[in-house]
Amino acid sequence: MADLNGRVNDAKDKVEGSAKEVQGKVTDDKGKELEGKAQSAFGDVKDKARDAGDDIKDGFEDIKEKFHKHDDK
Repeated sequence: MADLNGRVNDAKDKVEGSAKEVQGKVTDDKGKELEGKAQSAFGDVKDKARDAGDDIKDGFEDIKEKFHKHDDK
């Protein structure tokens, strides 16, 4: 459940960041635009890190399963 909440927060950061970026462009507020870009990028980085963590976890599960199969022989 924590991973789902994290992914929701990552998506929220990306959406909010994009909205701030657009707001900054429309109002010609470079600070808000950069803040939005940074928030969106941070959400994207967190999302990619979660994906990498999931891949590592899956790899360990595969290795563990292979060892259990080997032990059963």
